[in-house]
Amino acid sequence: MNHPLYFRSGASVLLFVLLTIRNKNIFGLQNNQNQHRRHINKVTAETSRRDVLGGLASVCGAGLLVVGGTPKPAWSASAVQDSMNVDAFLRGGVDAGGGMGVSSQAGKSRPETGVSLRDGSEVSRNRKTGDVNAEIVVNGINGEIMAVFVGYTSPWSLAEGPFYDIECRSQKTSDGAFVQVTSNTKGKSISDIDNSFFLESLLAPSGRFSFYGQPTDVKIKKSTTKDNYRIIDLSFSTLSQATQTELPRKAQLIATIPKGSSQAVMLIGSAPANRWKKGSDQDIYSTVESFRAIAAPKSSLKLRRKARNPFSIDETSE
Repeated sequence: MNHPLYFRSGASVLLFVLLTIRNKNIFGLQNNQNQHRRHINKVTAETSRRDVLGGLASVCGAGLLVVGGTPKPAWSASAVQDSMNVDAFLRGGVDAGGGMGVSSQAGKSRPETGVSLRDGSEVSRNRKTGDVNAEIVVNGINGEIMAVFVGYTSPWSLAEGPFYDIECRSQKTSDGAFVQVTSNTKGKSISDIDNSFFLESLLAPSGRFSFYGQPTDVKIKKSTTKDNYRIIDLSFSTLSQATQTELPRKAQLIATIPKGSSQAVMLIGSAPANRWKKGSDQDIYSTVESFRAIAAPKSSLKLRRKARNPFSIDETSE
């Protein structure tokens, strides 16, 4: 049975070699290679999906939207593993050192972000420009489903695999950003929705930040609304599996309700609090600032939600 290990220092590598020689076993190593706005012209029914996606990428890359002055915080993933529990590994073959490695996800289900990709589509990221594009399916106000083009520009690689929906993150620092879709907005406009609505969706028990328990010490620093986009600066703490301590994070959330949709689409960028003033804040501000979610033009193509991999790891499986 192969178990992925994540080593953070030369000492860890040496320890692994010694353990391998002693036990005469070879454990597989898994390399996770997870790799402002300008005015958007009116989209007609004749506009092709390719044209809209190309235009959206250009808008995200231009980064011409400025909401409420200087941009602010973003999203992040769980803590990066910085240690290996040797005793636990020798006993059960599983490293309980934490982080987002498969061994640390044992017994956990895939987070619920509310994101459903359009069947037949994939999430893409241009490595040169950092432009991320995806086509998702949401519920419309008319009771039918509709397609929405989502785009933003990210300095981090696209997180790939069954655990992620639309997400970019740094494996080294855990800085990153991901897309989330809310529940029904009940016909309210973005300016009429209370901040708690967005936070309840983001910080739900099955949410992206609740892998080892719901976030605590949640504080809203600032909230602004402009041009159908809500931006919320917030801070909170997530639980570390490795140390069972709380890890402070800072984040920025941007949300909009695409025309005809009964759901809001959000992008959340975040980073560890101790990295916030070391450059992470600017990366997150620019990423959030580039976010766009617009209704896709109607098409004769069949519209379906892509099947979502349930992703779950049983820690007792072999």
